[in-house]
Amino acid sequence: MSPDHNSVRHDRDGVASAALALLDEVGLADLSMRRIAGRLDVQPSALYWHFQSKQELLAVLADRITAGIPRDDADVLTIARSIRDALFAYRDGAELVLSTYALRLGSSYAQTALEEALGGLPDAQDRATAILHFVLGHSTLVQQRMHADSHGAANTGDEIDVTAGLDLVFDLGVRALAGEVSAAASPPRDRV
Repeated sequence: MSPDHNSVRHDRDGVASAALALLDEVGLADLSMRRIAGRLDVQPSALYWHFQSKQELLAVLADRITAGIPRDDADVLTIARSIRDALFAYRDGAELVLSTYALRLGSSYAQTALEEALGGLPDAQDRATAILHFVLGHSTLVQQRMHADSHGAANTGDEIDVTAGLDLVFDLGVRALAGEVSAAASPPRDRV
C-alpha cells in the first residue's frame, strides 16, 4: 500500500517543491500562498506551519535555485555562468533570487562561491558582491526580455536587443569585475 499522499506533500520540503513547480507555471507575480495552498489542497493557513511568511518561503526557493552552483576548484567565470544558468532554469528565477538577495533573505551561497573563486585577492568580498550584482541584474534584464518576447510584448523596432551577444556581454562584465580585463590603452587626461 502506498503512503498517505497528503503526508508526503505537506511537509516543509513538499510545500517548497510545490511552490517551485508553481513558480515555473505561473511566474513570481502570480505565486501566492493561496495558490500554493490550492495546489496542495489545503487552506493557506496550513502553509504557515512550515513557513512564517511568504518571504521565508521565497528565500528557501532562492536557495534551491542556487543550490547546484559548483564551488570546488571552479573559476569565477564558470561560477558566474552557473549562477546565471540556475536563474534561467526557472521562470522568473532571476527576479526571485534578486528580490530575496535585496532583502537579505536566504543563504549567501552564490556570493560565497564567487568569493572562493576569487581566491586570496584582498578585495575578494567586494568583487564577489559586484559580480553577483552584475549577474543578478543582467539575468533579470535578459529573463524579462525573453519573457516579453515569448508573449509578443517586446518592441522589435530599432531598439537594442538585450539578448544579442548574451554570452559575450556577460563574460566581459564578469571578467572586468574580476579584474581580468585591462582598460583600453588611452592616454591619460589632463585635469583642467
